[in-house]
Amino acid sequence: MLEVGPLVTVQDRGRVGCAHLGVPRAGALDAPAAALANRLVGNDEDAAVLEVLLGGLVLRADTGCWVAVTGAADRGGAEWLPAGAELRVDVPATGLRSYVAVAGGIAVPPVLGSRSTDTLAWVGPPPVSPGTVLPVGEARAQPRPLDTPRAPRPGPLRLVPGPRDDWFVPDALDLLCGSAYTVGADSNRVGLRLEGPALRRAREGELASEGMVLGAVQVPPSGMPVVFLADHPPTGGYPVIGVVAADDLWQCAQLRPGDQVRFTCRPRPPAPEVATA
Repeated sequence: MLEVGPLVTVQDRGRVGCAHLGVPRAGALDAPAAALANRLVGNDEDAAVLEVLLGGLVLRADTGCWVAVTGAADRGGAEWLPAGAELRVDVPATGLRSYVAVAGGIAVPPVLGSRSTDTLAWVGPPPVSPGTVLPVGEARAQPRPLDTPRAPRPGPLRLVPGPRDDWFVPDALDLLCGSAYTVGADSNRVGLRLEGPALRRAREGELASEGMVLGAVQVPPSGMPVVFLADHPPTGGYPVIGVVAADDLWQCAQLRPGDQVRFTCRPRPPAPEVATA
């Protein structure tokens, strides 16, 4: 690795199933972009890639290999990188995170079943720095054509109410879904911190810590919502007013500080029927 930007980490599909140990899931924030990069170079979906924040990456190949860059700095398909050649990922014109896949995958040792870097507890490989040499696995398939277009133009984040929406005044969800929020400068892989109309509580007091899920919209005492992303803590002590649909979370990976965010409320799933004798 010759140069890196603000943050370069190794990510795969995440460390699923470790929340009971207090370990976040981690994994690529823009999962569709990471999956596309892997598919283009012939990898399976579990292969590890590089997640590059705001470009600034320059790497050199020790041996010839197929590479693909997707996400914010999408280059449109797989490219052959000869031995000794350099790959540069510049600051993207829009978006925030780019993904670099190499045929064979980034073969750092897995930790708790995943090669992902968790930036909350720093489980997994350390952030990539200049001078880092990353091992690459054996390529198992030929590169593939660009057969899957990028997701449609981003839209409002779809939100399912609950589980603690009863902790807020009756019009809080309407306010959240009827207002434009701005991405705060302190957003990161843990959470997308938003600035806008404050969401007021209907209940006072403290909420006991409880499990958190990916996409949970937690509201601290400031009233400013936080969308939990891949490195979110397994538990939290503030009420969750809703949960963002999993298929929309990739948008959060590409939002820059100052960008606007809107929500749209989906109906709450019906309660399961209880059989009676």
